[in-house]
Amino acid sequence: MIQRLYRAQFLGGDPAAIWEFFATPRNLDVLTPPQISFAIVGELAGRMHPGQMIEYRIGLLPGLKTRWLTEVTHVREGEFFVDEQRIGPYKLWHHEHLFAPAPDGSGVRMVDRVTYEVGWGPLGDLLHALWIRRQLAKIFDYRARKIAELFPAAAG
Repeated sequence: MIQRLYRAQFLGGDPAAIWEFFATPRNLDVLTPPQISFAIVGELAGRMHPGQMIEYRIGLLPGLKTRWLTEVTHVREGEFFVDEQRIGPYKLWHHEHLFAPAPDGSGVRMVDRVTYEVGWGPLGDLLHALWIRRQLAKIFDYRARKIAELFPAAAG
């Protein structure tokens, strides 16, 4: 069954600096919970670009790591980028990262839209209901906290 995850938050600061942070694939490490045992494999260009392949190793469970290969399929400078899983734990993973600068230049409204499918038929749906949905929520909650620390919104 196709699933969707949606998150939005306001990031304070210079929109160009915010974009630069997210356009640098190495920064994924900062935004990933330590218990995931996230590691980028191989060399990466300093800046994201369409067609870029990024390979990671992630820990699904303690002692169980898997390979995840994503492709950056679309980039519109300062506005959005899309990554899609090519090899990994999901049957489908399509992640849109949208950035809308505030009219006054005080920051950016960032939206994550993920469309995914676990696969494995009814077993995958059961695993999603019992465990995967919560795990993804924890990962994106952690990410939101880290982003808020890096780019705090002004009070008021």
